[in-house]
This record gives sequence, structure tokens and C-alpha cells, in this order.
Amino acid sequence: MATAAIKEKEKGNAAYKGKRFDEAIQCYDAAISLDPSDITFYNNKGAVHYEKGEYDKVIEVCLKASEVGKENNAEYKHIGKSYARVAKAYFKKGNLDEAMRFYDKAITEHRSPDILNERSQVQKEIKEREAKAYINPEISKEERSKGNEFFKKGKFAEAIPFYTEAIKRNPEDHIPYSNRAACYTKLMEFGLAMQDCDKCIELNPGFIKGYLRKGAVLKMDKPQEAIAVYKKALEIDPSNHEANEGIRACRNTLNQLPPEERAKRAMSDPEIQSILQDPAMQVILEQMNKDPAAANEHLKNPVIMQKFSKLVESGIVKIA
Repeated sequence: MATAAIKEKEKGNAAYKGKRFDEAIQCYDAAISLDPSDITFYNNKGAVHYEKGEYDKVIEVCLKASEVGKENNAEYKHIGKSYARVAKAYFKKGNLDEAMRFYDKAITEHRSPDILNERSQVQKEIKEREAKAYINPEISKEERSKGNEFFKKGKFAEAIPFYTEAIKRNPEDHIPYSNRAACYTKLMEFGLAMQDCDKCIELNPGFIKGYLRKGAVLKMDKPQEAIAVYKKALEIDPSNHEANEGIRACRNTLNQLPPEERAKRAMSDPEIQSILQDPAMQVILEQMNKDPAAANEHLKNPVIMQKFSKLVESGIVKIA
């Protein structure tokens, strides 16, 4: 009897691989009628229903599979597969909570990498759903206002939770990131401040405070990079006092450094790196080094003049 059932299962497997799904189901049903104690026949039948998009039938058949498996001391991995198929069917039906419940049941039977990966995907979607349901721009503004009150009083640590809540309530709003960055800067948490500045700029590249606050962080120990950020702010508002003063302060800091240290710091500036990696500029700089008089001709080009001035300002290029 068992041998005949296995033959029907093999015929079902061949039909499944050939995408002859109705034929596969008939074969698995025949195998079940010959030997109703084998969990794999039910699991395979459930797989066919899954391919056909018949998710309710997947749930019905695979729950039956789990019962048969437990009654007949089937291997844990087969019972785990039954529950995982039920979970996948619920996932396809959009029922994330039930999908998670059955993935949890599956991993108690068998912690296979595939099941764990599928469970992680469901868990991720549940978190995204919860985060989306939590969004409320009006409450976000209220929380930001509460944070502002603490900030005005100099209570920066107390302001942070309100800005954080404002972000959760409206993750696409750039302002709470900017405000929280200001708090982190006051508390000397510069790494966290930089993260918020970058996120603020990502969300709204035209928001000048994002650049001003990033420049304020960088000028502490990376004045060359701070200058580049302040220049971005000036592209938005050429007359901005804070950006102009920031550049002046950074240049004063750089001018007080020994020439070697100044040049070393300049090398971390992406703009400097780009200029030095430009093949045309490499040729021009080599010509200028061999024949300083050639500089006058090259510097008539405003683009080359701008790049050359940048290298001189940074201390990379020295002129007599």
C-alpha cells in the first residue's frame, strides 16, 4: 500500500514540476487515500494549491498536514513546513498577524533558514504597517512645539524626546531632524547631530538650516569640510550671515595650522579630492610646477582659476 502511495506521490511531483497542477492534486489525493498517515502528501498538495493561488485551500490542507504529522510522529521539519505554508498563505491574503503566528509555530518545530528569512520579511512589514499607522502630521507639530519650548529654556536633553516623537509621527518632515541636530550639537553628541543634519538635507535639500547646523558640527574639527557645507548654504542664500561667518571662522582656524597639517586636513575634502583626481588638472599642475610662467595662461580660464584658488586656499598648492 505504501509503495503504491509513493508512486502516486512521484507522479504528482512530476506533474507539479510540469505545472500540470490539477493532475498533481489528483495524484496527491490518490496517495492520501492509499496512505493517509504521510504528512508529505498533504504538504505537497498544499504547495500545488499555493501555486494556483488557492490560499484558503493551502491553509486547510496544511493544517490537516500538521495534525497528521503530530499523530504519526512525523519529523519536526515536515511539521514546520506545514505551518510555514499556512503562514505563507496568510501572508498572501494580507493577514500579517496570522502569518506571523504560524511562522512562530513553524520555528518551534524547525528553525530552518528559509522559514526564518520569511518570518523576518513578515516582521518587517508588520513594523512598517505599525509605523505608517502611527503617522499623524498634526500630532508631530504639537510634539515639535513642545520640544521647542524646552530648547528655548536651554533644556536640550529634555527637548530630544519630543523631537524624536515628532519624527515618528511624521518621518518625512525635515524640521524635527534639524531641531534635534541642534540639541545633539549643544550636548556635544556630534555623531548623532551629523546623522540628523544629513537626514534633514536629504529630505529637503533647499532648507538652509540643515547646512548651517552641519557646518556648525564640522567646524569643530573639520574646518575644510565645514567650508564646503557653508558654501552650499550660500547657494541657497548668498547673503546669509551665519554661513559667511562660518567660512571666515574656518579659514582663520586653517590659517593658524602648520602648512603640513593644513594640507593634510584639506585632503579629506571631497572637492579637493575631485580636483586632484581630475586628469586635466593633473597635467596643468605639472606644467605649472615645471614652468610657473605657464600659470598665467591657464588661470585665464575661470573654471581652472576657481579650482586653483581652492588648492591654494587649502594649502595643497603653495605660491611664492
